[in-house]
Amino acid sequence: MSTFNHIELIHNINENLAPFRKAQPEAMAAFGQLAKSAMAEGVVSAKHKELMALAIGITQHCSGCIGFHVKALHKLQCTRAELEEMLSVCIYMGGGPALMYTAEALKAWDSMAP
Repeated sequence: MSTFNHIELIHNINENLAPFRKAQPEAMAAFGQLAKSAMAEGVVSAKHKELMALAIGITQHCSGCIGFHVKALHKLQCTRAELEEMLSVCIYMGGGPALMYTAEALKAWDSMAP
């Protein structure tokens, strides 16, 4: 499990991508629009989409994804119980490595709690 601060990680990712956003504005705008469209409230709620995105981030071992999607879930008033239930599915589908990133996601959840 990582020992970094997910709030700091999000900040560093945004800061490190700033020059790339300037160098590749069309690509980054397209990615931003894709994210906005994919995560918009629809037949599937935005909260459920964020839970799915976090699950994918966990099973793909992406610490940055964990930080960004945990932050979004707090904004969408996800409960810890909803998070934990989704995490159990991650462990079922991803085994031991997903369990390690589940611990990271719980740390991020606690550190970003309002």
